[in-house]
Amino acid sequence: MCSHYQGLKRPEAYREVFKAEPPAVEGKEDMWPCYKGSFIRRHPHADVGDEAVPPHEALIGQFGLVPHWASDLKRGRNTYNARSETVATKESFRDAWRQARHCIIPAVAIYEPDWRSGKPIPTRISRADGQPMGIAGLWDRCRTPQGEVVHSFAMLTINADRHEVMNLFHQSTREKRMVVILEPEQFGGWLQAPANRSMDYLLPFPAEGLRVE
Repeated sequence: MCSHYQGLKRPEAYREVFKAEPPAVEGKEDMWPCYKGSFIRRHPHADVGDEAVPPHEALIGQFGLVPHWASDLKRGRNTYNARSETVATKESFRDAWRQARHCIIPAVAIYEPDWRSGKPIPTRISRADGQPMGIAGLWDRCRTPQGEVVHSFAMLTINADRHEVMNLFHQSTREKRMVVILEPEQFGGWLQAPANRSMDYLLPFPAEGLRVE
């Protein structure tokens, strides 16, 4: 499970890698659950045929998904990762999954604890080619009791028991998990995919494509 990551700051990376303008307000760089960071979704006017409209848009939201019917933002402390095995049925995620509210979470790196020494050693994991990660996620929005509309998002995770890199992390008695890292050529497809095609994208990223520090 991933609860800590380094958010994207470089404006040009939003344009070059994610085909979106940077968000109007900056999110945090050092991200933990309930912090505000950026996520990317398909632009709501992408189909109007206007070349001035980018295909994707970057927004600021809370890391930790709060479903549309909820108003307590503290739910995000427990909903920052959505398991692929239960995302379609778990109360917090099922509506966003059914509505294919797909998003991409841009990250420079993620952090996981390496327990092989008997103690949790924070370990930085990034793409070996130096490019930012595009992590598959779900987004939703809710309205607080004060009337504020808040966007939020969660990272999708899959089993990593047999992954040559990601099975090194977390305690030996726990299931190994990893986030879904997409290749840039998959971004458009993921953001447009209907709900019945969502699982097609939830695949492990190649071990040789990751750098561990």
